[in-house]
Amino acid sequence: MKALLNIDYTNDFVDDKGALTCGEPGQQIESEIVSLTKQFIDNGDYVVFAIDLHEEKDQYHPETKLYPPHNIKGTKGRSLYGTLQEVYDTYKENQNTYWMDKTRYSAFAGTNLEMKLRERGITEVHLVGVCTDICVLHTAVDAYNKGFSITVYEKAVASFNQVGHEWALTHFKNSLNATVIK
Repeated sequence: MKALLNIDYTNDFVDDKGALTCGEPGQQIESEIVSLTKQFIDNGDYVVFAIDLHEEKDQYHPETKLYPPHNIKGTKGRSLYGTLQEVYDTYKENQNTYWMDKTRYSAFAGTNLEMKLRERGITEVHLVGVCTDICVLHTAVDAYNKGFSITVYEKAVASFNQVGHEWALTHFKNSLNATVIK
């Protein structure tokens, strides 16, 4: 069984006015993310929206020293970008669609994601979203360490750092034995 993990494809990470945007590279992958999401939903596969969550003025979160405030609880910046929000709104009541708040780079860190996947017999995770070299990468590393097979869709991941993006794609293949689909 397989699951699609939609990672952090929000206004703050993708929109031109987003607080920590990867901008055009993130915007260019919208149609591929939407298409894959619909495909997985239509196939009856498990689809997880693993979305970064921060509290306003949280001085104790480790990212506070690294990045400007982003994906703040209750803000428009935390909404899914573009038509992916419409897809989520259409299917959010589907038993195979799951919105999950995450507070660290990896979707596995401090969440019930592994439990949700294991109870459904899922052994294979497919990753899309942003940023390739941060949250997608850390999620992939944790998935690998937990024994999941990994597939990453090159046309459905992006970053604000092109060098990091390219490095992560190579790392997925060479160090995590992931399938990277062009």
